[in-house]
Amino acid sequence: MAWDAHPVVQAFLINFLSAAAILVVGWTVAGILGRSISRLAARSPQLDPTIVPMLQVSVVWAFRIFVIIAVLARFGVQTASLIAALGAAGLAIGLALQGTLQNIASGIMLLVLRPLRAGEYVAVMGRGEGTVEELGLFMLRLRQADGIVVHIPNSLVWGNTITNFSRNALRRAEVVVQVPHRDNLETALHGLQKLVDQHPKVLDNPAPKVMVTAYHEAFSAVTVQVWTPAENYTDVRAELYRDSLSVLRQGREQQPST
Repeated sequence: MAWDAHPVVQAFLINFLSAAAILVVGWTVAGILGRSISRLAARSPQLDPTIVPMLQVSVVWAFRIFVIIAVLARFGVQTASLIAALGAAGLAIGLALQGTLQNIASGIMLLVLRPLRAGEYVAVMGRGEGTVEELGLFMLRLRQADGIVVHIPNSLVWGNTITNFSRNALRRAEVVVQVPHRDNLETALHGLQKLVDQHPKVLDNPAPKVMVTAYHEAFSAVTVQVWTPAENYTDVRAELYRDSLSVLRQGREQQPST
């Protein structure tokens, strides 16, 4: 009886060792594929970095699933029946995890239509704003200006208005200053126009504008509109607020005393 069992044990050991080898090699190759995708993305400027995390996870786990099926086939498991069972189980799991699948579907739509990309500064209405760090299978990761990281489920991103502040190369900066009625309005307008014309970060085309936009009881509201590269927007706006006060003060000092 022991001699009859020997071939069976031998076949089991061969299948076990083959399956272990397939599992180890397959798992290693999956990891190599994932790292290769990351390196390829780093070297290729044509590949959008937003899709890299999702692409990497999808490729790695698709390969690992094939490895698991190959391992089970070594033990005589009918893979056709297994795939059918997995399909039925996947349907049941999908019904139970509709929210999760909705996040995946929303993530795919965000990747296809690309309303946001890694490195862009966006605002999701009612959810938060920040620089896009990663669009994963389930969540979008944003880093706010104060350093706080915000994770938003993809379905909430896809279902809300997305404002992208970085997509266009140029942005219009606008500041409103108050010119008291006791000051000379024409002098203030001339000084502010000279300020924006000489500003090194303000573009000549579209031309900057300085105009009176409202009158109040004690002052006139003057709006300054300039165009600048998107990366300079915050600095230009802050500098206009700072320098406008100096221009108005100088104009006031140059007025003849009454």
